[in-house]
Amino acid sequence: MPHRSVLVTGGAGFIASHIVNAYIDAGLRVVVLDNLSSGERKNVDPRATFVEGDIRDLAAIDRALADGVDVISHHAAQADVRVSVSDPAFDADVNILGSLRLLQRAVERGVRKIVFASSGGAAYGEPVSSPQTEDHPTRPLSPYGCAKLSVEQYLYFYQEVHGVPFAALRYANVYGPRQRKDGEAGVVAIFAGKLQAHQPVVINGDGRQTRDYVFVGDVVRANVAALGDEVSGAFNVGTGIETSVIELYAALAPHFDSAAPPEHAAAKRGEQMRSSLDGSKLRRLASLPEPVSLADGLTETAAWIKRR
Repeated sequence: MPHRSVLVTGGAGFIASHIVNAYIDAGLRVVVLDNLSSGERKNVDPRATFVEGDIRDLAAIDRALADGVDVISHHAAQADVRVSVSDPAFDADVNILGSLRLLQRAVERGVRKIVFASSGGAAYGEPVSSPQTEDHPTRPLSPYGCAKLSVEQYLYFYQEVHGVPFAALRYANVYGPRQRKDGEAGVVAIFAGKLQAHQPVVINGDGRQTRDYVFVGDVVRANVAALGDEVSGAFNVGTGIETSVIELYAALAPHFDSAAPPEHAAAKRGEQMRSSLDGSKLRRLASLPEPVSLADGLTETAAWIKRR
């Protein structure tokens, strides 16, 4: 592995905390920068150096970079699509301006690569072909998607003008252990939390909207692969399989011995109807295994939630 040290922003969060574990297991020194707005301190691997702070705060970034790092894995974000729709300026302040402060410091401190947690479904918008490849038109339907795509464009600028290569990983809908069941995003964890508490599960809209649900372990493998010099540019991280929200609920409910039907509420503004990502490009390049099946991933996730 060509790198020795990594800064993981958002490393106390659901996805990035798993990545921190994997990076450390691979022999890397890891620094975590997180403001704990949605992440949890208990998620941070004790072998990592933890810096509490916000990516919009240059002093916090400087503390995180104080000992020098080879790579930045950038996962800190405002990740709720609904928040981005109701307050686009706040979303842009965190996801665009915060990212720019981080990227500028990366150039100044000699960081050798950026790995960016982007979004496939949010960036592509409604599919004109399915599953969506990396060449699919980008037509975001939310400010969140606009912001993720904007940061990808800035990353291209920093690569071409400042010589800092990047890998933008366009995630599908990630689920798995450590996802917060009291959060505003993450339908698997939210549904599981309601089922565990014997509370009604509410589906926004008619439930026929589809998503590509990718297990967090597959996302971790993609992030480890992204440290390689050959992984450059934008890559989907998904299964290529569409699953409706109704189908997801039907697959999850038996894990909690529930036969109760879900309730329905109004559809969310800015929510697209379909999404599935073709992740074969990165799997071929990095010799990654086929994705974990939804059935196996839900079994592991439900078991973890029931142990909490």
